Parts: sequence; structure tokens; C-alpha cells
Amino acid sequence: MKNLAKSFAALLLALATASPALSQGDEYSALPAHRNDTMASLLDKLSSCDKCDRDKAAFLLGEGRYTEAVIPLMKMLHECPEESSRIVAALALCRMKEPRGTWAVKRAVTFDESSKVRTLCAWFYDQYVEPGTYSFVQTERPWPTQIAVDQ
Repeated sequence: MKNLAKSFAALLLALATASPALSQGDEYSALPAHRNDTMASLLDKLSSCDKCDRDKAAFLLGEGRYTEAVIPLMKMLHECPEESSRIVAALALCRMKEPRGTWAVKRAVTFDESSKVRTLCAWFYDQYVEPGTYSFVQTERPWPTQIAVDQ
């Protein structure tokens, strides 16, 4: 499921940056404008009332490394009432590796009201920003590779 989401995000970003100018040999002329349009559209959806749109926009902003979205994502991490939205915001901020955003995620590890959000913030920070930061984060699979059957 994660690979499907990443593939979908990559496809959307590729389509968003594609342009007729690319086929005319002018490889880079249209890319910045389309990138800005994509970012503006995703930032609009980030303030959406629809939780699903907001979460998708946050994920895509993180995957696209749109550092201009750090402040809105930090606000989402700090103020959003839904756990899932705060989790997606933390993931996006860690994927960007922008210092203000990663600091906010590190603070959420300590101060978020939800233990699920705190744990996943620690895991994201450990995986994407600074490996080995949180000793309680499991680096191996939490389930056994072979299941013992009682006989």
C-alpha cells in the first residue's frame, strides 16, 4: 500500500511538471512555473475541510520536498484534531528534512497528546532525519519471521 501511494505521488508530480515545452527541446523553461502551480494547489487543499484531501496534500507536499509548506505543515502537526492528519504532517516534515519542520516533529515526540502520534513521530524522525535518535524505535520487524506451532 505504501509503495502504491509513493508511486501515485511520483506520477502526480511527474504529470504536474510535464509540459509541451519539453517536447520542443526547451527542457527546463516550464518546470518552475508548474512546480509553483502544483505547490499552490496543494497548499490550498492543505487548508481544506475534507480530511482526505488535506492528508493527501500533506503527503504530496512532503514527497515533493516543497519546503515552502513547512509552516502550514507545522501548524497542521500542532493544531489538527485528527491523529491521522498529524501523523501525515509529521511524515511530510521528516521527508523534507528542513530544520524547522524536523524540530517540530521532535517536539511532537514529547508533547503530542496521542501516544500513537508520539511514537510515529519518533519513528519518522529516526528513519528519515537522524537514525538512532530514539532507542525505543524498533529497527527490525516487530513480528517473528517464523511462527512456532505448539505440537
